[in-house]
Amino acid sequence: MGDGVVRLDSHLHLWEVGEGRYPWLGPQHGQLYRTYSVQEARETLAAAGVQRAILVQADDTAADTEAMLAHGNAHEWIAGVVGWLPLEDPAAAAAMLEKWRAHTKFCGVRTLIHDDQRPDVLGLAPVRESLGLLAVEGIPFEVPDAFPRHLGQVAALATELPELTVVVDHLGKPPRAGSGGEMFPWERQLRAVAALPNTVAKVSGLHCGGVEFSAGSLTRVWDIALEAFGPSRLMFGGDWPVSLLGAPYAETTAVLASLIGSLSLDEAAALWHATAERVYSR
Repeated sequence: MGDGVVRLDSHLHLWEVGEGRYPWLGPQHGQLYRTYSVQEARETLAAAGVQRAILVQADDTAADTEAMLAHGNAHEWIAGVVGWLPLEDPAAAAAMLEKWRAHTKFCGVRTLIHDDQRPDVLGLAPVRESLGLLAVEGIPFEVPDAFPRHLGQVAALATELPELTVVVDHLGKPPRAGSGGEMFPWERQLRAVAALPNTVAKVSGLHCGGVEFSAGSLTRVWDIALEAFGPSRLMFGGDWPVSLLGAPYAETTAVLASLIGSLSLDEAAALWHATAERVYSR
């Protein structure tokens, strides 16, 4: 996309298999079960006309965050790093947060709560205490794949911690592959989250197995997100390499570009880079 538009991918992963990390990742994940390097990521993004990216944790370990921060220090195109904290241990979280804050590329926190079977995990007292630390420090917190188990908690979290910026990854993961009726509770919960001013969302991770991935097939999801959040609280994310299960990165970016292309220049700029720059102070 040699159109001169500034593009910042708000959701990119890197990982190296064979080190005992990423316990969720195995041969059953097909092409994801290999190393995805910083060099491959850079070449993939550049080919799609994306200049910068935010790295996002893919493992609930300090080692994963340390590896991303090392890459961030070495590569200018890496705009920031969303790392991990042990949220259920506030003292350990505070100590680790102080360590991460020494890195200029550190800009957010996420944990893999979508792998947690407890529907109330965001409401646990130790988790709220740790998230309160983030609110004080002005560090955003990301919630991955929130629907159906956790999206309903996000509005309560954002209400109780109004100084905390809450980022809903992948628009909460709308159930595009399910029955049509499943979309209604997702929409209701997403709109409840969007009604709170300290929330933002990523237009990312919208591939679903066996469901068409195109601008047309995403129209309903896009329209709901745009109406609920507005362009100034939405940001583009490629979700590479997880997105490869649905389409090549360039195709994913082109589909989202088709949706974003319906907006005004200022609105499009918000999705492509300005929202992410504001949220992550980049």
